[in-house]
Amino acid sequence: MLPTENRLRRREDFATAVRRGRRAGRPLLVVHLRSGATDPHVTGESAPPPRAGFVVSKAVGGAVVRTAVKRRLRHLVRERLTLLPPGSLVVVRALPGSGDADHEQLARDLDAALQRLLGGGAR
Repeated sequence: MLPTENRLRRREDFATAVRRGRRAGRPLLVVHLRSGATDPHVTGESAPPPRAGFVVSKAVGGAVVRTAVKRRLRHLVRERLTLLPPGSLVVVRALPGSGDADHEQLARDLDAALQRLLGGGAR
């Protein structure tokens, strides 16, 4: 489970990450990253933590399949939070094939997308 401070919840935050962030597509998912976005709702002097949200549509599968995909993605992103810059917004959108994919395939696609977005990979 993702800690509360690392969860993306508001519609405006999802829209900001998708519209103003960079995007990396893979066969099973699309990752949107808005680096260093400041959150006007957080007070204090410390840098805000990176936050992540997930979009899993009915095209992925039924409710049970969608929930399983969301749980896998939350677990994978939680392990990679230290790679993300402070204040960044991440939206992971699952594509229809992700319902049939196993944990390793999702991890491989997520890692490749994050590597590309964080400057480690070629386009």
